[in-house]
Amino acid sequence: MIRFEHRGIGASGQGNADRYTTRFFAADAVAVLQAAGVEAAHVYGHSMGGRVAQWVAIDQPHRVRALVLAATTGGRRQDSEQNNTAMAALLSGDFELMIPLLFDPEWANQHPDVTRTFVDSQASAWVKSRHFKASREHDAWDDLASIKAPTLILHGTDDALTPLWNGTLLHQHIRRSTLVRVPGARHGLHLDHPETANWIRQFISAKSTR
Repeated sequence: MIRFEHRGIGASGQGNADRYTTRFFAADAVAVLQAAGVEAAHVYGHSMGGRVAQWVAIDQPHRVRALVLAATTGGRRQDSEQNNTAMAALLSGDFELMIPLLFDPEWANQHPDVTRTFVDSQASAWVKSRHFKASREHDAWDDLASIKAPTLILHGTDDALTPLWNGTLLHQHIRRSTLVRVPGARHGLHLDHPETANWIRQFISAKSTR
């Protein structure tokens, strides 16, 4: 498994401001694969990582064996009052407001260290603002039909940050896609719904044997 930190996060360099777009982040991901000597991989992306993963599959189709998109979107289409309220809570930096958007509160109370690690990104305010801008300006709707890789879309039914209709539209735009609606899941479904990891393994295994 290869995991990496986006530019400006953790130990990754900050780079130039004009390279903070989801498409440039995708080029960074491809550079990581090249540096690791990996010709093609199964690509997983959650939230903004899912936006980045879309561009990897669109721009470098030969590098993506299977694509998994979790709690993400192809771009902005509409903003509801509920979604705007949720986004304001996320940007507030208030831990108590953010957690209910991400996880089941009971699970979060039982896993405080995991919850805190997920929320506390190692990035400056300058970097965070540019990541947020890149995420909000992402728009791949017109290019999603070109994705050739078999794609698994995981989306929580109770995701207020990226409502379920985003996953439904992704499924409609990506021909070889499977949509799994995760009952009761919020934005951090990969953590408080560990069954999603098994579904990913099963999907990849099934596609690899064909």
